[in-house]
Amino acid sequence: MARAAGLKAGLKFVDDNGKLLLAKAVTTYLTDIELARAQKTYAAYSKALEYFLESCKKPYLADVDRRDLLRYSAFLRDEKELAPRTVNNKFENIITFLKAQGIRDLVGKNDWPSYTEEEPEIYDHEELDKLFAACDAEERMWCEFFLMTGEREQEVMYTYWSDIKFAASMVRVSHKPDRGWTPKAYKEREIPVPDKLMKSLQAWKKRANRNCPLLFPTAGCNPKLDFLDCLKDVAKRAGLNCKHCDTCKKYEKCERWFLHKFRATFATWASEKNVSVPTVKLWLGHSDTESTMRYLKPARGPLMREKVNEIFA
Repeated sequence: MARAAGLKAGLKFVDDNGKLLLAKAVTTYLTDIELARAQKTYAAYSKALEYFLESCKKPYLADVDRRDLLRYSAFLRDEKELAPRTVNNKFENIITFLKAQGIRDLVGKNDWPSYTEEEPEIYDHEELDKLFAACDAEERMWCEFFLMTGEREQEVMYTYWSDIKFAASMVRVSHKPDRGWTPKAYKEREIPVPDKLMKSLQAWKKRANRNCPLLFPTAGCNPKLDFLDCLKDVAKRAGLNCKHCDTCKKYEKCERWFLHKFRATFATWASEKNVSVPTVKLWLGHSDTESTMRYLKPARGPLMREKVNEIFA
């Protein structure tokens, strides 16, 4: 299928011997991804395949073997100095690419790059108070929206005013065919949100561009794409960067502040208030309970000590 699409575009996929060129297969595969998937997905596959072409010098797709994949893992780890989880993700991207070309079973279970499954981090109330204090009105609005809805980044990016149900205090995650965007796993859902967020949204709507349906648009009514950069800027202003940032001054690389951490915080706080796991699963839009359980950080602090003391009273 990918090859047919490329031939229609006039690309040369084979040499004089009729062998499929690896670089051309990559080009057409990425073209298909760009047309069918989200920009973030395209960017991930593009970088993974760029590194693969840099690592694997073989000109023909059919010649790719297990050793090329093992060398790719080592290349990502040693040459690109990527984190183990990132190496695993990019390795998976390459396996998916090869499967799309009809190439399977090159590696076994033990060949996959390993990594330690880390417990999701959450924000605490004190650091969020400091963060919000450093925000301007717009920054505070989208930071609170991330926190109080638990939505994924692209779900926030593509939230329309029509998704805000003011009377019911609900926010809807819905398909946006006009922008070629659909929720993860094609699942729409509704999330109940606190009255305080609804009041903030009502005030925000009065300032919004009435001709743009997006909740957080750019000046040209396109989705805001720089939430993460903006979050790191606010954290820097609030003096909340880690010691590493103070040493290297690479604040934009700070891993203490990231958008998905709002989602884990939302899930953990809901659990601490005795919201059931199936309900949190529904709010987060997960397909399985195991995914939800990863976000439910165990109780800690005074609440944890109180419960432990009760156990052994």
